[in-house]
Amino acid sequence: MINIEKIKQPILAEMQDFEKVYSEVLKSDNELLVNVHNYIMASSGKKLRPIITILAAKAVGKVNQATLYGALSLELLHTASLVHDDVIDDTLERRGRPSVNARWTNKIAVLTGDYILSKSLHSANKTKHLDIMEAISIVGMVLPDGELLQLSHDKQSTFTEELYFEIIKRKTALLFATCMTVGGMSVGADQDTLAKLERIGKFLGICFQIKDDIFDYYDNADIGKPTGNDVRDGKLTLPLIFSLKNTAGSERDKIVKLIDQKDFTPENIETIMQFAHKSGGVDYAIKVMDEYKQLALDEIKSMPENAAKQALIHCVEFVTAREF
Repeated sequence: MINIEKIKQPILAEMQDFEKVYSEVLKSDNELLVNVHNYIMASSGKKLRPIITILAAKAVGKVNQATLYGALSLELLHTASLVHDDVIDDTLERRGRPSVNARWTNKIAVLTGDYILSKSLHSANKTKHLDIMEAISIVGMVLPDGELLQLSHDKQSTFTEELYFEIIKRKTALLFATCMTVGGMSVGADQDTLAKLERIGKFLGICFQIKDDIFDYYDNADIGKPTGNDVRDGKLTLPLIFSLKNTAGSERDKIVKLIDQKDFTPENIETIMQFAHKSGGVDYAIKVMDEYKQLALDEIKSMPENAAKQALIHCVEFVTAREF
């Protein structure tokens, strides 16, 4: 069974260096800020984004300070977006614990997210690479664009599979693609290599998001969010999009009405979940994820042989097989 520790094996020393700069960047003499930062860092997840940034760099060159600060900037940008997302979605739980806005207030969460975002930009500047700064600034600009696109299509009648993938490409896929390309940029990779790294990141990000969306249709305490959370927040994801597109009749009409009227009682959420399973939506999402998984693996397998390349293969396997 592949786990995150196996993926990190070729970059253990580099990840230790990353953890040092990560722990330093959020130091402050503001006690409230320190308390919120420590709370966030205590449940900061797998750090998959800095891992793939550093792996990409090591797969095609030698990890350096620009790699570490690029990875740091992207991790902080991701963290800030999560803190802000929880306020936007009125989410009260993150990774099995109260979200920052639930633990403190929306005002504190927004200000903390803003501070972390500013630290992300400062870290990008420390790479001293204009191309890295440009790439990260584009992510910072496009992520909220993707979120606004999603919010502007909150009714089933306007939400399509094409729109679903367009939103992913502006959010998760873009962030993963940028992690990979920043890794390559930090070690001076050529344009063909950067294009390959970008494709790997894009395919990996799509896999990651589809897997996350599939989790919403299963009851699993390890995930850290309640089942049906996406539907409850008005987010239509691939399993439900497919099911609605490929069924007809009174049952479908009932589901559409529940979604458009946002009638999300626990019983209705369960009805929607079962509909997606029964109509083949979850199986379809798994099939599509596996197709993108193969695209990512095909790109990685044509790279030069080294331990970091193998770890990237393990990373694709982990993202698509994980249970949290």
